[in-house]
Amino acid sequence: MTEPTTGSLPVHGATLHYEVRGHGPLLLLIPGGTGGAVSFDPVADDLAAEYTVATYDPRGMSRSMLDDPVAEQRVAEHADDAFRILELLSPDEPARVFGASSGAIVAVHLLTAHPGRVERVVAHEPPMVEVLPDAPGHRALIARVTDTFRREGLVPAMTVFAAGLKKDGDATEPEAEIRIPPQAAARAEQTMANLPYFVGRIVPGFMSYAPDIHGLEALSDRLVLACGQDSRGELPYRPAAFLAEHLGTELQHFPGGHTGLTTHPTEFGEFLRKVLRA
Repeated sequence: MTEPTTGSLPVHGATLHYEVRGHGPLLLLIPGGTGGAVSFDPVADDLAAEYTVATYDPRGMSRSMLDDPVAEQRVAEHADDAFRILELLSPDEPARVFGASSGAIVAVHLLTAHPGRVERVVAHEPPMVEVLPDAPGHRALIARVTDTFRREGLVPAMTVFAAGLKKDGDATEPEAEIRIPPQAAARAEQTMANLPYFVGRIVPGFMSYAPDIHGLEALSDRLVLACGQDSRGELPYRPAAFLAEHLGTELQHFPGGHTGLTTHPTEFGEFLRKVLRA
């Protein structure tokens, strides 16, 4: 694996840790969940053969420290962080952007907030449940997760959250949580360290986000909505599928499920390159 060039970028309320590899047009990778820049290590080197690949730890995660550790987290501010990275690394040319899960929500907002800075966005399973017809039920799930975390702690809250994400009637654990490659298992300590922040701040702040639908309609030619081919029926799959149908665009299916980047890194990276070239 090629060692990336690293840097720190002061932004409003935080200092971001970012990493850069390769040469060519800028490709910004925005991690989701409890992942940081390292979550893209399995694909970054291959992508760096064609692109200047940049990724970072989102504010409050891993090496990107908050000025106020208990600050409320908002999608717009996270998207502004991504914009600042684009301004730093590609001030004269629009960039390509890939976002996964909560990072895909950031990427979608970045597109509507700064369309002149973005050439193409690939949004993989953004859990924007506010676009769904049954959004009130999902708001109730978010409230249960938040309340359980406050009253009972992390593990019970994660149990409630995981149950809400599964397919209807599916009592088994998702396959992605069972088959974890060794390189992903090595990142487990960082993942666990980020979990309280994710459950307490990112889940309620991001899953209540409502995108600018009219703005996306005008920019649909630059937005690629994507899902895991094994995710059908799960909650994170549905918003991307709903939006793709609404916008009249083709829903792209990546290898694996919601965490296909972790479970199928080689195939996932190859498919991402194909989608970026289209």
